[in-house]
Amino acid sequence: MIKIRIKFRKYGVMRFIGHLDIMRYFQKAIRRAEIDICYSEGFSPHQIMSFAAPLGVGITSDGEYLDIEVNSTCSSREAIRALNDTMVEGVEITGYVKLPDNAKTAMSIVAAADYDLFYKEGYEVPLSVTELQDGILHFFKEQEEVLITKKTKKSEKVMDLKALVYDFEVSERDGKPCFYLKLSTGSSDNLKPELVVASLYKFMGIAYEENAIQIHRRDVYAADDNGAGFISLLAMGEELL
Repeated sequence: MIKIRIKFRKYGVMRFIGHLDIMRYFQKAIRRAEIDICYSEGFSPHQIMSFAAPLGVGITSDGEYLDIEVNSTCSSREAIRALNDTMVEGVEITGYVKLPDNAKTAMSIVAAADYDLFYKEGYEVPLSVTELQDGILHFFKEQEEVLITKKTKKSEKVMDLKALVYDFEVSERDGKPCFYLKLSTGSSDNLKPELVVASLYKFMGIAYEENAIQIHRRDVYAADDNGAGFISLLAMGEELL
């Protein structure tokens, strides 16, 4: 049994496909690519596969991951080519590495993710880059704590953004503001980027229009065991030659 981590991009119309359908899509793609994947035992065997951090509908990404277990494997280059030959436009495999035998699943070790948020074509921008930079300074960087209420279907939770936002900047992109955020991600403290920007806008007294902003995830990270920040999930494995 060999542990494999796969990295892929999700873009274009495929950003509107939900996580469960992406799972089914990859199950079929792996069969078509003739990847020698392991199956669970029992009356209803299924492919041994897990995804790092499910992506919300409408969000594009350059850094999505799934872990699989295989009985045997070809080289990373050959596996990437075989998988991409089965992909539709909107999904592209960019990495295929072998993990150590004792490696934990990506799902269990995700600690952070970084994002770009930018205005779509045809939408009016309420403030300039300079005004938003000043807003981030007063809202996030000058305050000792930034408390917000995160609402779920079952409850409400008060969170301190200062402890969960590792980076928060705004720059200019195509003449419009573009936010960059690195956030806590995972099963315990999972923070959505739109919640952070919406909280900034509320602080500044302007409305946050969800449909106006495109969210793009750059990558997903695990905590570095040496305490040196974060490490890319792909860097935890090695390419197969």
